[in-house]
Amino acid sequence: MNAIKTLKLAGAALIVVASVNAWAQGSEAASAPTTTQGASKSSIRKANRALSRKVASALSKGGVDTTGINVLVKGGAVTLAGGVTDPAQIDKATSIAKGVSGVTSVKNALTIREGGQ
Repeated sequence: MNAIKTLKLAGAALIVVASVNAWAQGSEAASAPTTTQGASKSSIRKANRALSRKVASALSKGGVDTTGINVLVKGGAVTLAGGVTDPAQIDKATSIAKGVSGVTSVKNALTIREGGQ
């Protein structure tokens, strides 16, 4: 039974890593002209971190358990990665994140995890 849980967790982690990696590669060329014009790399990173905190706060205030959720931001594009225990929270997290000012798009890479994990 533990082997099955371990395989499920490893598979979910692999899917999240692969999807985040694919998202990062595909959006670099598209977002480069708009984010690098007149802005330093450190200010872009700072803005991405601030938006990430803003989205995470909105998710928490909206009733989504953010314990297992990572909010990744790149130039206004948000990726929600990790796992939630309630399947209804996946769609709820997407709609809340779309409502945060500064968010241009939301990719939801959330998975359902079992309660004890």
